[in-house]
Amino acid sequence: MSAAESHPFLKGLSKHRGAPPTVIVIFGASGDLTARKLIPAIYNLGVDNLLPSDFYLIGFSRKSISDDDFRSMARDDLEKHSRRGLREDLWSGLEGKVSYHAGSYDDPKAFEALSKKIDTIEKSLGRSIQLLFYISTPPTVFKPILENLGSSGLAKRHRGEDLASKIIIEKPFGRDLSSAQDLNNIIRQHFDEKQVYRIDHYLGKETVQDLLVQRFANAIFEPLWNFRYVDCIQITVAEDLGVGTRAGYYDKSGALRDMIQNHTMQLLSLVTMEPPVSLDPEDIRDEKVKLLKAIRPVELGPDRSEVIRAHYDEGLIQGQKVPGYLQEDGVRANSSTETYAAICLSIQNWRWQGVPIYIRSGKRMARRVSEIAVQFKRPPGILFSDSSRFDLAPNTLVMQIQPDEGSTLLMNSKVPGLETRTQPVKMHFRYATTFGSDTPEAYERLILDAMVGDSTLFIRGDETEASWKLFTPILEFWEASGRRGLETYPAGSWGPVAADRLLWQKHHEWRRPTA
Repeated sequence: MSAAESHPFLKGLSKHRGAPPTVIVIFGASGDLTARKLIPAIYNLGVDNLLPSDFYLIGFSRKSISDDDFRSMARDDLEKHSRRGLREDLWSGLEGKVSYHAGSYDDPKAFEALSKKIDTIEKSLGRSIQLLFYISTPPTVFKPILENLGSSGLAKRHRGEDLASKIIIEKPFGRDLSSAQDLNNIIRQHFDEKQVYRIDHYLGKETVQDLLVQRFANAIFEPLWNFRYVDCIQITVAEDLGVGTRAGYYDKSGALRDMIQNHTMQLLSLVTMEPPVSLDPEDIRDEKVKLLKAIRPVELGPDRSEVIRAHYDEGLIQGQKVPGYLQEDGVRANSSTETYAAICLSIQNWRWQGVPIYIRSGKRMARRVSEIAVQFKRPPGILFSDSSRFDLAPNTLVMQIQPDEGSTLLMNSKVPGLETRTQPVKMHFRYATTFGSDTPEAYERLILDAMVGDSTLFIRGDETEASWKLFTPILEFWEASGRRGLETYPAGSWGPVAADRLLWQKHHEWRRPTA
């Protein structure tokens, strides 16, 4: 049985998606992301017969680890984190092509030695091979890695050919507009833009990819997708977990940097951008950048603000008492870092003029959920204006990204009986019910796309800067304000009351996502 026959999500993959001979070098190979996501993703691509026959993986990190120990670690990672069980026949063929390279990220000699190791692989094959560098490290070492890839010649391997070197860069891509511009400038010194793949794993999720299909492959939606029929759009990215062991990192970041500037803005771009002229990656990314540039700068100030920030106090999560943010290990006692942010955005173009876009993201909220809700305008209140008989809700299309991927359309229906009464009802579509639950992880799709040179689901340099241009003034305002204006909310709730007031002034209210 072929991979496409055994896996419904692989049907339709054309033969041109076959990846060329590839060496993947993972910087940060001893880290958590490599263990939980990258190694399992590469293995599962092998299960689906989507890795090239000449495929090699080199782990690069500061730690001194032997090849055999690294392979043993990789095997353990697969047993713990792979969505599919370890197949001995597949692993035995793959592990011999897995190796480890120890070195400091700021040591040119370590990169020269890496280059020689890759030369040895090419000589053994008797052919050129594509290099894919995956930077899965703290952002503090992005610069030396990029510079050493350039000075060693690894960045320029086979430039101008189909096998030109490529680089995947994990978020966070900068902390503000200035740092993002600096990082882009460093990249441009050593790589062409078409070699660069800035990754946001949200774009690899099936339901995020489905946004374009729902909008542009269904004639019933796109004619209504504008200010004439849409009342508001709400995007919620909520977590029920606290900061956990990431407190040291998170306290220097916060919800706006950690989730809204990247993940939620990707969702917003896809759900509100204009139709691209084709499915070519650059056509899609062009429209995303146009959308970001059309967003009006938000209002900031003590009397009127379109942004709310808060951090969680102690509360109950699934019946268990949890501490407040300031009581978490690793958090500064006087921290002004937000664990929750809500923002009202306005898109200044013909399609969305006057339609408020509400975004919220937070930790220790009532439940884990990521969703986009497009709320349509109510019909004229003439026929069904008697609220004692007619329970009416605005039509709402909800696209749930996680955890229960799918879509829900809220409609109004007559309640069975002799008397005419109405009640809102839901029409559900769930990926797991229709296609089965064994869907590829986001990193599988993204790594495969990078190998074959499809940049559709990756972020372009000007897109990162357009997003940071919007959010940097907010961060600067908060920094100048200290703790002034910082709200609180109990863990296990849907956020602070101030976030509700943000919507009340426009006669809206937050959705309460249900399971």
